[in-house]
Amino acid sequence: MQMTLRWYGTGYDTVTLKQIRQIPGVTGVISTLYGTQPGETWKMEDILALKKEIEDAGLSLAGIESVNIHDAIKIGTPDREQYIDNYITTLERLGQADVHMVCYNFMPVFDWTRSELARKRPDGSTVLAYNQAAIDAIVPEKMFESIAGEMNGTVMPGWEPERMAHVKELFEAYKDVDDEKLFANLKYFLERIMPVCDKYDINMAIHPDDPAWSVFGLPRIIINKKNILRMMQMVDNPHNGVTFCSGSYGTNLENDLPDMIRSLKGRIHFAHVRNLKFNSQQDFEEAAHLSSDGSFDMYELMLALYDIGFDGPIRPDHGRMIWDEVAMPGYGLYDRALGATYLNGLWEAIEKSHERGIK
Repeated sequence: MQMTLRWYGTGYDTVTLKQIRQIPGVTGVISTLYGTQPGETWKMEDILALKKEIEDAGLSLAGIESVNIHDAIKIGTPDREQYIDNYITTLERLGQADVHMVCYNFMPVFDWTRSELARKRPDGSTVLAYNQAAIDAIVPEKMFESIAGEMNGTVMPGWEPERMAHVKELFEAYKDVDDEKLFANLKYFLERIMPVCDKYDINMAIHPDDPAWSVFGLPRIIINKKNILRMMQMVDNPHNGVTFCSGSYGTNLENDLPDMIRSLKGRIHFAHVRNLKFNSQQDFEEAAHLSSDGSFDMYELMLALYDIGFDGPIRPDHGRMIWDEVAMPGYGLYDRALGATYLNGLWEAIEKSHERGIK
């Protein structure tokens, strides 16, 4: 596997490539052209400039997260054809630039949902958190307003002000889209893009819905083992794969994370590994990566990835805000650096135990 860190790009990220380069064991970044809009075709010169900047810093561009999908594709409106054509052009250019992994999501309206961006923990750190009762008390079009003051002056992915200004219209546009229609539109999209993925060896890695259940009545389909296997089967191509995000699938305590990993051998193209601490079934907060700080056995997650021969990019996911750092919530430097080092330590221990025949 290759240990990476997500990096939003110069002008968007408070963390620098120089700092990332100094994290032991981190050799690449997962990045994006953050200023582009869903449906927009990426320019080749912008892709190459991003790649060069990263490589000049001594790192590799291990993949893209995300090439965002226009709502017309998810809803299935007639103009989706043009937006899919644009997406295919972007994939062609990424392939020509020697970029071979794209993480994306197929979530309507909100890419992820949290009720708090700075819940204070007993140690004084702050974390992203979710409480179902708090969400139920919010009018959907006021969702952005409820958390905007906790973004530390940053623009968070999926919560861009331009998009949030049209939340009411988006809800109206999705009113006739249920799980089955969303599945059908995902299938249509994947069938259209698989030829270019085959040509350029691009692994599409769908990110799970977060949390793994319907919020505000919106459909959610990438939520459990049954649904993700259905997706693999409906477009049975090795380039149609997943981003295995333990923090997103793990929001539903009925999901057996190590079992899910083992059921997806050969189709996990990217991994986000993080921990959650549950206060109740639908009240959780994001913890440090260490097993004992949350509710997941991180050793078992890393062991499952090792057992299936996972060799793709992996990254620590949302970190705590610690040591007075001011950054995009979840995406500061310090706690994610600790997370990367911890995950690398688990991987080294697993590798050496297998080499020595220790079960």
